[in-house]
Amino acid sequence: MPRRIIRALNALSACAFSLTLSGCIGTWGIAPQSKTLQANTLTTDAAIREAARDAHWPDQQWWRAYGDPQLDRWIALAVQDSPSMAMAAARVREAKAMAGVVESAEKLQVNGQSTLKRHNWPEDQFYGPGALSGSNTWDNNAALGFSYALDLWGRERNASEQAVDMAHMSVAQARQAQLELQNNIVKVYIQLSLHFAQRDIVKAELEQQEQILALAERRLAGGIGTHFEVSQAQTPLPETHRQLDAMNEEIALARNQLAALAGKGPGEGAQLQRPQLALGTALKLPSALPAELVGQRPDVVASRWQVAAQARGIDVAHAGFFPNVDLVGGLGFMATGGGALEFLTGRKFNYNVGPAISLPVFDGGRLRSQLGVASAGYDIAVARYNQTVVEALKGISDQLTRRESMHEQQHFAAESVASAQKTYDIAMIAFQRGLTDYLNVLNAQTMLFRQQQIQQQVQAARLSAHAELVTALGGGLGAGHDVPEADRQQAPKTPATLAIFDKPGHAE
Repeated sequence: MPRRIIRALNALSACAFSLTLSGCIGTWGIAPQSKTLQANTLTTDAAIREAARDAHWPDQQWWRAYGDPQLDRWIALAVQDSPSMAMAAARVREAKAMAGVVESAEKLQVNGQSTLKRHNWPEDQFYGPGALSGSNTWDNNAALGFSYALDLWGRERNASEQAVDMAHMSVAQARQAQLELQNNIVKVYIQLSLHFAQRDIVKAELEQQEQILALAERRLAGGIGTHFEVSQAQTPLPETHRQLDAMNEEIALARNQLAALAGKGPGEGAQLQRPQLALGTALKLPSALPAELVGQRPDVVASRWQVAAQARGIDVAHAGFFPNVDLVGGLGFMATGGGALEFLTGRKFNYNVGPAISLPVFDGGRLRSQLGVASAGYDIAVARYNQTVVEALKGISDQLTRRESMHEQQHFAAESVASAQKTYDIAMIAFQRGLTDYLNVLNAQTMLFRQQQIQQQVQAARLSAHAELVTALGGGLGAGHDVPEADRQQAPKTPATLAIFDKPGHAE
């Protein structure tokens, strides 16, 4: 039989023997149990179906719809200087660097080392070095070591893909952090606007109470009023002053919160002027397809990348059951004796090259446990993704329902204020003419200011609903342009070679 055929048979025999030994450590059927939820299979409600007639995505700078240049500048400042954004950017850099570390294992590795040692040999003739007894020599070497992973089972490749997927996930999480920062600033800014409006109402209430007090005092001086009316007019003044001070406190606290969100000190927030918010047009929904509705959300995209990364982790765990084959070699010089640099001469040159094979035989269940960890991690990632999709659709539906409700409430609140203003005007005229007492004026005034406060609260809720809906749709950040393919999210199957040994009764 030709030697070439004999060598080939020997190689095949060695490979078969290695696979047989590695088969002693079977997976025992360990595999993921979860499947990703398809968003389009979820039933949508009437709010989503009715609002999905006009296709339109939010703008990336969606807060400009409020028409407040100060808000625009503050968000730009926050995105640039906020500590939360700095941390998110650092996490992205860290994930990319980790991907580079993992990818390096796929490439040729070269390491160099050199030692220069002066060796003193003992003079023991019986146990010593013989001819070298009592002498001093140089014991030097220099070498370059080479190694290259053949990656026959895709361990290194899948580990690299997993690290890259994690880097994509970090990018999506950074977008989510940016969106949350923008949303938080807008909500606090709306509250700041509401506090200013409420302070105006309290100031107007204080002015009218002072006018009523002055009128009651004039009526008493003219002989047509009573001390009781004057006392009634004086009673609400301290409480109104307290409410005015409380509104000033709320304004100061909101400014401090905006400063903290932007990564600035309280002094920067104190310079914020009164917001000038206006929202003329309603936000339209992209389409009726749930997959499109949630597909631009950074948290959904991040969850998809996490599922893809965990799927690659299962492939890495599968590869651990197979023999690992690397090519290794070395070039170098070495010598014992001679001059300090004599080891660098050509006759001292040596080299080595060949395959290095390592294979699992008995590991006490370590590889199966690693596969179990990877499979459970995939199931957790899938469950987290499914939960994120469900919560995303709920959030969109909630904000659509809230938006429509705020639109109707705004009209009713305006009608209530107009009616309360008319009642107050009539009561004030009647009081001035002596046709009614102060109690009717006080009741009418209380109702007017209450309705004005409700109107301002409804307006703030309407502005907030717009911000929440934009956030629920992904904030125009375009996160959906960087998503893994559907097949990358599927759980990998057990390799056919391992499937032979996937029987719980197989001895380890």
